[in-house]
Amino acid sequence: MAIDSTQPRVVIIGAGIVGANLADELVSRGWTDITVVDQGPLSMPGGSTSHAPGLVFQTNVSKTMTLFAKYTVEKLLSLEKDGQSCFNQVGGLELATTPERLQDLKRKHGYASSWGIEARLVTPEECLETYPLLNRDMILGGLHIPSDGLALAARAVQLLITKTQEAGVRYMGSTLVTGIEQSEGRVTGVVTGETAIPADIVVSCAGFWGVEVGAMIGLPIPLLPMAHQYVKTTAVPAISGQNSYPGDAKLPILRYQDQDLYYREHGDQYGIGYYGHRPMPVVASSLGPTPKEITEFHMPSRLEFTREDFEPAWQMTKELLLSLKESEIADGFNGVFSFTPDGGPLVGQSPNVDGFYVAEAVWVTHSAGVARALAEVLTSGKSQIDLAECELTRFEDVQLSPQYVSETSQQNFVEVYDILHPLQPRDSPRNLRVSPFYSRQRELGAFFLEAGAWERPYWFEANKKLLNDLPPEWQPVERDAWSNRYYNPIAAAEAWKTRTAVAMYDMTPLRRLEVSGPGAVGLLDWVTTGNVSRKPGAVTYTLLLDEHGGIRSDITVARIRDDLFQIGVNGPVDLAYLSREARIQTKNAPQRHVSVRDVTGGTCCVGLWGPLAREVISQVTSDDFSDKGLRYFRVKKVSIAGVPVTAMRLSYVGELGWELYASAENGLRLWDALWKAGQPHGIIAAGRSAFNSLRLEKGFRSWGTDMTTEHDPIEAGVDFAVKIDKKGAFVGQSAIKGRTKETATRRLRCITVDDGKSMVLGKEPVFVNGKSAGYVTSAAFGFTVRKPIAYAYLPCAVNEGDAVELEYFGQKIRATVTAEPLYDPDMKRLRG
Repeated sequence: MAIDSTQPRVVIIGAGIVGANLADELVSRGWTDITVVDQGPLSMPGGSTSHAPGLVFQTNVSKTMTLFAKYTVEKLLSLEKDGQSCFNQVGGLELATTPERLQDLKRKHGYASSWGIEARLVTPEECLETYPLLNRDMILGGLHIPSDGLALAARAVQLLITKTQEAGVRYMGSTLVTGIEQSEGRVTGVVTGETAIPADIVVSCAGFWGVEVGAMIGLPIPLLPMAHQYVKTTAVPAISGQNSYPGDAKLPILRYQDQDLYYREHGDQYGIGYYGHRPMPVVASSLGPTPKEITEFHMPSRLEFTREDFEPAWQMTKELLLSLKESEIADGFNGVFSFTPDGGPLVGQSPNVDGFYVAEAVWVTHSAGVARALAEVLTSGKSQIDLAECELTRFEDVQLSPQYVSETSQQNFVEVYDILHPLQPRDSPRNLRVSPFYSRQRELGAFFLEAGAWERPYWFEANKKLLNDLPPEWQPVERDAWSNRYYNPIAAAEAWKTRTAVAMYDMTPLRRLEVSGPGAVGLLDWVTTGNVSRKPGAVTYTLLLDEHGGIRSDITVARIRDDLFQIGVNGPVDLAYLSREARIQTKNAPQRHVSVRDVTGGTCCVGLWGPLAREVISQVTSDDFSDKGLRYFRVKKVSIAGVPVTAMRLSYVGELGWELYASAENGLRLWDALWKAGQPHGIIAAGRSAFNSLRLEKGFRSWGTDMTTEHDPIEAGVDFAVKIDKKGAFVGQSAIKGRTKETATRRLRCITVDDGKSMVLGKEPVFVNGKSAGYVTSAAFGFTVRKPIAYAYLPCAVNEGDAVELEYFGQKIRATVTAEPLYDPDMKRLRG
């Protein structure tokens, strides 16, 4: 939510690369009442920025992180003093010494094409031309990105401090923050000893000290400080005289990810970073007060070097870079920086104290990009880059526990350079959240993957026998090794049974909220694009937009009673947003008070879908489930086998059926009753693999992949959910009013693969007339239509029937833009 005042009082905690950049980004947008506080001296605060080696490899599997890095490069190149910028654009070279890594670099090249980064796959000979010091016998190939390079972070901070001071920003060095003042749920100031600095907005850019700052307002910050080893060698004769000064570099920055290593030049020395050692968690509060005198060799974030942990890295380095055999380790340290449970930064407003924002766990690589994004949120209400992947409130409550944060953050440290599949689950912790049906699912041989700490079945081994009965037109095609991971052809049988008989899906992990009170209708009418004020019994598919018309989320709103709604949302971020809006409404109009309550943990849900679904449910209830008794997109209270159930006639697989909600203690009874009743009709339990295939055949969008805040409803093809002229205003209404299909420049389009078998998994670039024009959002094999399906945003000039190409492991796959939905376009199956 943008601040009304054009000149709010802002206090930024932390004068490192993020805090200084944020001050600059706010100044450039007209805000000047800014104070930056740091516990260390401004000349070198002593946090992670002060020791960062500065390697900026931009390309990432995440579009958001890549665009953050891309802007950081642009920003640092623009910061100059005495003709020297704060970025040495020497390029980046990533090496493959194993066949698996070579394939991974091909995928990464695809990401670069998708996100707009110039990159080139290079042969072993070209690697040596670019980097002559390499051991040719070890190299299988590489990825060269000319725009990567070295960030001079400490220099950048000093230039930014000077620049923003001239614009009126106040800096307070060697000043320890001891508290955060608040009143009526909103931040009012920052306490430093005996002094309080008034503030309308407080932003914690405290790096690995962020946990301590968050604790001042009772906000868990899911961040673990970790020590990471970095050394400098003695002079390397092979590069002697090549660089003009001690910190200079001419060779590209280098990654040897197969052994968790990276390299850069420091004049005639080498810098070596190593992720292959044991995790070394640090408690920030144990580091003691930051001294007033900080040097390069003495700072809180620079811990004593443990030589024995680095020894394997030193031996592997001398094998890769033969010239370093003549050198020794001159200096080393264990530098502290931040890791999170999913490896992403933490950005956004606190869910419990308005006006308190966080920008933590941000590496130098992404620093200016994150600062710009947060400055945009503060000044205009929206970042031009979608922030869902780094939203502070994205974690479930169980993921905020110190034990979870510690274990998963350490695991992310270990895996930082590993080759990870997009579906690859963590090994531990597991079984943190299971549905009431979990025991039955295990009996059926469920293969579980984890998301949001929930165990989710992807297929069931009990259905393997169905493969023998599959008609020829349903037989699954062979897949390549990568797309075959975390996949089983059993999914084809489960899709077949859903389309031809009946299947049960566990929809329990779908987050459910209750919105109640005399202000419930008003709240939902304000935040959604649909007409939610219809009589009880109505279910509405609708959108949450931001102020600029971007899609914040898509939700279903079921009106149970006049003052009670059950809504299905996409996760904790939606809960935080709706809770904040409810607080605001209740405060401004107490007579229209409204409550938002998460009921997910105490409830469960079975999706019962398929052409024989009515035959099954009629055996266990006397309630009317006919078209007359429960129409499409309607809800009612029923009793199934004696279990009180909220039944909604919805289907994201495109077949007749219902979402059946019950309390958790009754869940197993509900499952067993449906299972028993379904036996004569061939009922099965089905998993997420079949579900995803079936939803794409119907063209149903998934928020976070097929649509985000970067897309508006017309571009995403969900403009049917927007009632632009409904009674009363709604968030984003003025922004999208007047937009039409004719004014849009891109649309989410359905693509089918021409050869009927070549798979993609998502994020691969899409080429139109030989040029990258978009990227795959969602993909799956369509078992019903018997061909791979992909969705991608493409220019509106691209029409149905046009040929495109998808890049997968460096190979081009021919495909065709196709009318959607591919299955049941007349909705006859869905409506029964």
